[in-house]
Amino acid sequence: MTSTAATPDEYIDSLPEDRKAAMSELRKVIIKNIPKGFHEEMSYGMIGYVVPHSIYPAGYHCTPKLPLPFLSIASQKNFIAVYNMGMYADEKLLNWFVSEFPKHTTAKLDMGKSCIRFKKPEQIPYKLIGELASKMTVKDWIEVYEKNYKK
Repeated sequence: MTSTAATPDEYIDSLPEDRKAAMSELRKVIIKNIPKGFHEEMSYGMIGYVVPHSIYPAGYHCTPKLPLPFLSIASQKNFIAVYNMGMYADEKLLNWFVSEFPKHTTAKLDMGKSCIRFKKPEQIPYKLIGELASKMTVKDWIEVYEKNYKK
């Protein structure tokens, strides 16, 4: 479910009441923990944290006019999602997250390649998501991205 909201605040305001608190808390914990240099904006109809063109002028290889995406959060139809491209590209980060997850919640990990799905907002491990957001700097992400995706 992509949104037409122009800003992250508009996105949060447009959510059903049962999703606003969880999405606001996710946003807050990410902003508090994500390394300097990432920029919050609407990206692909979600709240995204990207490497702006001022830091990485080449942009995203799939759509160079867009900044390089790193992390996004979204309220989907049946779940709240956290998308972290770092885990998709860096097996060490993925393994760390998978091993830490059960220490922070009783929920079963529901995950795709870069998407972590939470069907019950009360089971979101905010502290762990904050740690995940802090694990990769802009410089680290650009290096991993170029090693894995840049042709």
